[in-house]
Amino acid sequence: MSNGEFNSIIEWFEEVTEHAGDIQTETLRKILEVNCGVEYLKKWLGDVNVKEIEGSALESLYASLVPLSSHVDLEPYVQRIADGETKNLITQQPITTLSLSSGTTDGRQKYVPFTRHSSETTLQIFKLAAAYRSRVFPIKEGGRILEFIYSSKRFKTKGGVTVGTATTHVYASEEFKLKQQQTKSYTCSPESVVSSGDYKQSTYCHLLLGLHFSDQVEFITSTFAYSIVQAFRSFEEIWKEICDDIREGNLSSRITIQDVREGVLDIIRPNTCLASTIQSNCEELQGLDWFGVIPKLWPNAKYVYSIMTGSMQPYLSKLRHYAGHLPLVSADYGSTESWIGVNVDSFLPPENVTFSVIPTFSYFEFIPLHRQNGVISNCSAVDDFVEDDPVPLSQVKIGQEYEIVLTTFTGE
Repeated sequence: MSNGEFNSIIEWFEEVTEHAGDIQTETLRKILEVNCGVEYLKKWLGDVNVKEIEGSALESLYASLVPLSSHVDLEPYVQRIADGETKNLITQQPITTLSLSSGTTDGRQKYVPFTRHSSETTLQIFKLAAAYRSRVFPIKEGGRILEFIYSSKRFKTKGGVTVGTATTHVYASEEFKLKQQQTKSYTCSPESVVSSGDYKQSTYCHLLLGLHFSDQVEFITSTFAYSIVQAFRSFEEIWKEICDDIREGNLSSRITIQDVREGVLDIIRPNTCLASTIQSNCEELQGLDWFGVIPKLWPNAKYVYSIMTGSMQPYLSKLRHYAGHLPLVSADYGSTESWIGVNVDSFLPPENVTFSVIPTFSYFEFIPLHRQNGVISNCSAVDDFVEDDPVPLSQVKIGQEYEIVLTTFTGE
């Protein structure tokens, strides 16, 4: 994206956030109009004509008639979708794909509908986040990204619906290809490496190709911080083998997947000078316990970018060790069901990052949480909180803690 395109998407975002209350009302209206008549909504709304109801009245009606629900309440509908009943249950959008959640919320994975809207909003947040990062860390157009990204194997339910992780669906989508074209930054690894289904083989190839393009790499990234940490822990053990591959323009016998071998060998060529430089740097880095390995081997990298909040915080210390002087930039805030907010302050360290809600992606409500007796307990269990009735985005107050509630275009 050019500076003009970056400025344009930021202007759009600032416009919709300035009028977030009105935008949220219209987002709810669009969700209900798109999904009117589906079995789940008819259960609560009956034959209410959404188009004829004024905005604030629609929000009040929705809040009063449609109860708060968890995935457990929607699970029977999602299971029917998995069994092949894919129309008019919770959304009128075609559902041919289900995402597997990470399982971090309640300790088990669950099916979540994934539609074209899911891919489109992912592309939009990629572009928006890139625009804000470019203000602080401008990168060269046409540069490379060392991305530790992985697609897992997908499978089909007995009803013929494709199931995989949300990231797997994203990396397989046309929107991911568009993301590279529109942000003018290209991943070092071909699709065969990303989708190999073998974590160790993909990681080896990501590192090898990242070093092959080392002078072109503008930043290092992965979906989650732990993936970067694990990759460099592996690098400590396999760097000599990678050097041999670069020196000879070959690929280790540890890579056994044929299309991965072909994809990598189509790219790399013998480079004795680069291999010698990497070897010399790695011998020095070993004596430093690999401190600053990223800027040492990727001298033009501007930052390290990943989800670093929540359950990723324990990895920050080791990630900083590998990153040396390079800034860590926290990626955006989302869930399997929907993207929620974008990091607009790229210069802030992950511990202080805040996210701005994107009011066009879903309809957001917030349940105020109050600590019992105003006392902060050593225990962080949910039971420490008393909940109030949910409020819309326009009524959120600074300093108040909330639990977020989503109403999405995909029916969750």
